[in-house]
Amino acid sequence: MSKSNTNPVKKYFGEGALLLMTIIWGGTFVIVKESLNDVSPLLFVGVRFGIAALIVTIYFLIKKIKVEFESIKPGIFLGLLLFLGFFLQTNGLKITTATKSGFITGSLVVMVPFFQTIIEKRLPTRGAQIGTVLVFIGLLFLSSSGGSLSEFVSDLGTNFNFGDWLTLICAMFFALHVVFIDIISPKYKFLDLLLLQLVTVSVLSFIISGFFQITSIERMQFDITFDSLRGILYTSLLATLVNFSLQTKYQKVVSPTKAGIIYSFEPIFAALFAFFLLSEKITNFGFIGSALIFFGLIAAEVFDKLFNQKE
Repeated sequence: MSKSNTNPVKKYFGEGALLLMTIIWGGTFVIVKESLNDVSPLLFVGVRFGIAALIVTIYFLIKKIKVEFESIKPGIFLGLLLFLGFFLQTNGLKITTATKSGFITGSLVVMVPFFQTIIEKRLPTRGAQIGTVLVFIGLLFLSSSGGSLSEFVSDLGTNFNFGDWLTLICAMFFALHVVFIDIISPKYKFLDLLLLQLVTVSVLSFIISGFFQITSIERMQFDITFDSLRGILYTSLLATLVNFSLQTKYQKVVSPTKAGIIYSFEPIFAALFAFFLLSEKITNFGFIGSALIFFGLIAAEVFDKLFNQKE
């Protein structure tokens, strides 16, 4: 079913579901950053996805649902993309700030149309292209720590540490996940794909964490504190179980590029959470960037309607 033939109500409901996901994800940067003081990154990801996988497995057992054989390979493949994204993002968060991590992860909005064109051999709509450009410019403004034009220019390309590079590569894998969800999710049962993704990320995280422990690359650590428990519960139940259920079920009615634009709201919500929870201030350029990202989403919707009417 093509996106253009999707029921408008389903499409707007799907976009609303993705926006809700983005709000939830916006809160993870501050929470995970604080949790990593008490839990090693890979162990955190393994437990986070493991709890979500256990809950879905119990649901399968109660309802006597069996995973269809043909769903296994695509489900594991999607899980591998997720694992690489979260592995890089969580390790990057130990080095970079929560705010910068949110901004850099938001760069996936630029990567999604590129991957969509290569993998799906399908150009994004003109409205989505216009929206992507506005969002990218908005992300540049939003990532500036200064309040003047000279500070904005000096911020571009500077202070980019190893954690930032890890986060940038993580954004690439998240962008690939968005595109392949668009391809794979309409063909298979969403519950099968959900469970397989959660299990894959959890198992790989524990395996690699054990390898890192043996080779002394990373020491396993899990101190039970308020921050670590809050982080595990928030990310496993809301940011993982709820969010990936919504993404696997509803992204198929939203184009990959438009989904990427909606996900670009993540750094805005991350900045808002940081403002209210940590009293971090948003610069004047941050407000401009937030406005550009908002208008990018609106432009993608409005211009698509105008171009469709002309055609």
